[in-house]
Amino acid sequence: MPKVETIFLIDDDADDREVFAGALSSVNPTITLMTAVDGVDALQKLKENFPQLPDVIFLDLNMPKMNGKQLLKELKNDTHFKFIPVFIYSTSSNSEDKRDTIGNGAADFIVKPNSYGELCKILEETTQSVQF
Repeated sequence: MPKVETIFLIDDDADDREVFAGALSSVNPTITLMTAVDGVDALQKLKENFPQLPDVIFLDLNMPKMNGKQLLKELKNDTHFKFIPVFIYSTSSNSEDKRDTIGNGAADFIVKPNSYGELCKILEETTQSVQF
């Protein structure tokens, strides 16, 4: 099974991006982390880096300009990006958000954990189990 080499985190919260980067570095310092602050920024970066695409996307729902649900639909309707596994990574635990995003092609719905250790565990499990 191929291994995860690049993760793309799309989240408007700078603190969340920093904590995620630290946890990812603790779990596997060889994985490259790309970041974007909203859906518009993310699409621009994906198009600029094409054909060099991330192996996995972690996508926040509540962001300005283009939210996570809108971006997920854009990604899953684009032939270049639709095969990238997208993990919703949100503070929302709303069952409707989960149903909508899984129904629109998200690989999984992860509620942002309250502890650094739990985030490390999630990243370790996700990077080892993702199917390309």
